Amino acid sequence: MLARKTALVTGSTSGIGLGIAKALARQGANIVLNGFGEVEAAKAEIAALGVKVAYHGADMSKPAEIEDLMAFAAREFGRVDVLVNNAGIQHVAKVENFPVERWDAIIAINLSSAFHTTRLALPAMREANWGRIINIASVHGLVASAEKSAYVAAKHGIVGLTKVTALETATTGVTCNAICPGWVLTPLVQKQVDARAAALGVSNEEATRLLLGEKEPSMQFTTPDELGELAVFLCGPASANVRGVAWNMDGGWAAQ
Repeated sequence: MLARKTALVTGSTSGIGLGIAKALARQGANIVLNGFGEVEAAKAEIAALGVKVAYHGADMSKPAEIEDLMAFAAREFGRVDVLVNNAGIQHVAKVENFPVERWDAIIAINLSSAFHTTRLALPAMREANWGRIINIASVHGLVASAEKSAYVAAKHGIVGLTKVTALETATTGVTCNAICPGWVLTPLVQKQVDARAAALGVSNEEATRLLLGEKEPSMQFTTPDELGELAVFLCGPASANVRGVAWNMDGGWAAQ
């Protein structure tokens, strides 16, 4: 479905971003990866799917590096057809104790980076009259949790940016939508489960039950592969008139 198209996925060397990148690659898209960590392993996973893969290590908190990332993608593959804004970080603290530098970093990476990639991707998408912008928000773009002020603010902002972008492209072949996951079983979340098990002196299974039981009625993690398949749908012809949606995949979290 996406043969001869290019997908750029930020924060895609592991977890949700890599899961989405692999799903798009299975549909034939060439992939531009971005992020830190096991870069070569991520590149190898994408290349094994039979598409071209490139990598750019832009720091998504720095507009100049984001501009270089977008220019790199255009040089490598012509233009970005599918833009997935996934890069994100987290910090937990009460508002009055929240470190200012952590607030600034979370807003920069989780929200402002999506503005910068979007503004730079849109001209070529408009010219081609086809493009897909998928913003990975969170259930925290729809509801809040205590001690996550910067993350919740940024993810609510991502949902708002999604709606505005969708309205501004509503009469074109470009769509913009957001995906709002609940708990996703990534290596980072697994570390939280392991830490909770150690702190409480309980099994990993019990720690998982406690974590999910606080928020997610389904008592199931969403997987990166499931999120990838939703991203594929949003790139397909059946979703051509899906615009400005914040699509939660959260096991019923926001339904409560």
